[in-house]
Amino acid sequence: MDVKLQEKLDALPTEPGVYLMKDRRGQIIYVGKAINLRSRVRSYFTRTGDTRVFVSLLDELLGDLETVLVHNEKEALLLENELIKKHRPRFNVLLKDDKQFISLRLDRTHAYPRLEVVRKYERDGARYFGPYSSAGAIRETLRIINRYFRLRTCTDHVLANRKRPCLLFQIGRCPAPCVHPVPEDDYHRSVDEVVMFLEGKASELVEGLRLRMKRSAQELKFEEAARVRDQLLAIERSLERQKIATTDFKDQDVFALFREGDRIMFYVLWVRQGRLNGGQAFPFGNQEFPNEELLASFVNLYYDQGSFVPEEVLLPLDPEDGTDGLEGLLSERKGERVRVLVPKRGEKHELVQMAVKNAEQAFVERRRTKDETDQVLSRLQQRLNLKNFPRRMECFDISHFQSSAIVASQVAVTDGDADKSRYRKYKIKTVEKQDDFASMYEVVTRRLKRGLEDGDLPDLLVIDGGKGQLASAHAAMKDLGVDSVDVVGLAKSRDLEVFDRDAESARSPERVFVVGRKDPIVLAQNSAEMFMLTRMRDEAHRFAITFQKQVMRKSRVRSALEDIPGVGEVRRKTLLRHFGSLKRVGEASIEELADVVGPAVAERVHAGLHGHPDEEEEDPVREASLDDAVEPANEKSQGGSPPGAA
Repeated sequence: MDVKLQEKLDALPTEPGVYLMKDRRGQIIYVGKAINLRSRVRSYFTRTGDTRVFVSLLDELLGDLETVLVHNEKEALLLENELIKKHRPRFNVLLKDDKQFISLRLDRTHAYPRLEVVRKYERDGARYFGPYSSAGAIRETLRIINRYFRLRTCTDHVLANRKRPCLLFQIGRCPAPCVHPVPEDDYHRSVDEVVMFLEGKASELVEGLRLRMKRSAQELKFEEAARVRDQLLAIERSLERQKIATTDFKDQDVFALFREGDRIMFYVLWVRQGRLNGGQAFPFGNQEFPNEELLASFVNLYYDQGSFVPEEVLLPLDPEDGTDGLEGLLSERKGERVRVLVPKRGEKHELVQMAVKNAEQAFVERRRTKDETDQVLSRLQQRLNLKNFPRRMECFDISHFQSSAIVASQVAVTDGDADKSRYRKYKIKTVEKQDDFASMYEVVTRRLKRGLEDGDLPDLLVIDGGKGQLASAHAAMKDLGVDSVDVVGLAKSRDLEVFDRDAESARSPERVFVVGRKDPIVLAQNSAEMFMLTRMRDEAHRFAITFQKQVMRKSRVRSALEDIPGVGEVRRKTLLRHFGSLKRVGEASIEELADVVGPAVAERVHAGLHGHPDEEEEDPVREASLDDAVEPANEKSQGGSPPGAA
């Protein structure tokens, strides 16, 4: 060990704090916290019989060590969390932003509350229900609530500005408080029933509904009685599927982990009001530190992302520094007492064991899926004769509409899965007219320049198009001196000329173009390799089309309002924010406009949007035909490539 490093180890304080391990290049490779910094850090060099790879290589990897002293363990947890998110060390567990779960929010302070789908909990006085592990689960819950409990689904803005009931009122799924004088007591009775349903309080809810059904029948309100009967049946079927997990009816998060070598799987089981509500697995690789350290760090990061903090948190093992610091931090985040327990027997221990089994099962499934994905990527490397194993791939697509609104998309795939944190949108800056080749050159150049600066380059670039687009991308790589990245072009199948009138039309297969090879490579059209490439290409196309529509929509709105004298960026945003859309601005009267921008400007806006009948007739046609016209306009292999290019 380096003498200076040994001196730092000898001089470590015994106070609480955070330590940062750096490699020989000064890159932070691990961030940890400890109540006693001296004891914790020195333990990595004094443990006997420790066969973990990281510990055996620590002498070679470790180049420097920094420490930051704090007052207590809670401050150490907070600082550790911030440093992990800032530096993203290679040996820490790292939670991505897209791991936040969907939940339901109910603000009962509103006169007519509604359920909102949210991804983050806030201490705003509202009730939160969930989390839900999938969009399908939350859709099923909302389907039952919207059909049988009849709460409004519109936003507050729509509620305040609607002048006539919507379709949901017509089919009996909303009382339309936006336009009808619905008694607040009746509406809040439905809200109370929704809360009981989401909390799983079956007996109270069912008993109340049965009494209301009987009362309605006695009063000869048979339609109302039938509606409550249907509601009752739907609720009973739904609540039957929810299993009782504990008898104390608390909100609990149950954590577990399963590990093989440096690969680890965390699992969180959600229990709400004593009922199992779902769970989620979190896989990590390249993890060499002890389970006790990783578990505490994972729990801290999990709740820092805005996840709901329950009454109890159950862990499978004691964190290395105990549970007091974590308990205090979670209690502060929740605003009330939170217990962090490591149960050894009873119902809570059985819950932990259930979570451990789920963690093991998720680990086995992911290992099998990863092995299959590696085989597909290996075959892809062999078939296309790639230099690199294509673990990280990026696909580019150019999109335009009648030579305007030229944009590009970049989608990424890591280990066979979409990596949405690496998705990018591009507005073409150097090309004014439709030129797919020049546009592709610009986009690839911008991507590679950024990658060279950040040291972040993919293994394979997939270009949507044929020889022309591939040549443009390759030219950008040559001009920047990038030769460590593979690049291929993926051309769509196309109609072939058929001279026999009686024969059915034929299509060419999907083809892969490779630099330096005249003829394309035709992979088996039903192979996993081809499916992976086409799925990535289709995702890039979808992403580009979506962005293009956004750009065109903003362009139309901006031109329609900013051409009016006296309407600048601020007033345009004010009008759109108040009325919700350009269409509603056009439908507003001068008096309604005057309430927002004043009488003088209101008259100019009204005249500007209504004073040109010809334009009014054309706008709906453009709006209606846009979606139909976008797809053909983006068939670059047909319209933008030179003869023989694709």
